[in-house]
Amino acid sequence: MKTLILDAYTANPGDLNWNAIEKITELQIHARTTPSELIARAKDAEALLTNKVIISAEDMALLPSLKYIGVLATGTNVVDLKAAAAQGITVTNIPAYSTPFVAQHTIALILNIFNKVAEHSESAKSGAWANCQDFSYTHGSLHELQEKTLGIIGLGAIGQKVANIAKALGMNIVALESARPAKDSTPRLTHDDFFSQSDIISLHCPLSPESQEIINSKSLNLMKTTAVIINTGRGPLINEADLADALNKGQIAAAGLDVLSAEPPAADNPLLSAKNCAITPHIAWAAQECRDRLIQIAADNIQAFIDGTVYNKVN
Repeated sequence: MKTLILDAYTANPGDLNWNAIEKITELQIHARTTPSELIARAKDAEALLTNKVIISAEDMALLPSLKYIGVLATGTNVVDLKAAAAQGITVTNIPAYSTPFVAQHTIALILNIFNKVAEHSESAKSGAWANCQDFSYTHGSLHELQEKTLGIIGLGAIGQKVANIAKALGMNIVALESARPAKDSTPRLTHDDFFSQSDIISLHCPLSPESQEIINSKSLNLMKTTAVIINTGRGPLINEADLADALNKGQIAAAGLDVLSAEPPAADNPLLSAKNCAITPHIAWAAQECRDRLIQIAADNIQAFIDGTVYNKVN
């Protein structure tokens, strides 16, 4: 089976290999593929692997050999699933490969805000410690996480992992109530109580019409001035202009973000210049172990398809 990886670089910038897939299929690897390059490259392909390259209904109609699309991520919005099903193309994804590291990165963002790790490191390296009259100094107040309330939106596998780590740090956990029945004993709070009582709010829910821009001027107005927003989920869960405005006005204390509504972001994204806003470039999935796991699951998905069974089908 002729297989193309359309955008291999982010999953494997050179520290891993694609051997697991090369053993079972005829593989061509492209670091990146632009929309204008897609059809010419994929015209004879039976299988395409994509992370962020969009494969539309129009694209599929021009690719008569295409039988299989493997999304090298959990989210599948880059593929027109209905069009794929209508054309008889199987689409799979890679679920749960990055759960440990997303949770780890969530806690890292929280610790960076409460301990001001990066800020103090840069200060010390710039000479402030060497020129200090005292053995120690701080930039503003530092705060314990113990007894703080962590509000989680989305108590799936990642949200639960974050909750378990936070509990070990002595935090209290609450969740935003939803239509789905609770599968654990975590207290579920109404919208207003959740936003007003949480010291930290961490986003781990899928993007849907109900969750889009769940962080907005209304919810931000309910929050404590000492509160913190963390997003390692999806960028559009936040109204970015509203969050930037709240940060710049001191309406909330800080934010730690690994995702933005457009990636890479526009240079004028208001959060890039907002006060007390730590941003990492969508790396909460990118631990070497996660990416190695992703490649192996992708290979397992392809092998199952070749064998006439399907793992992780999403259409």
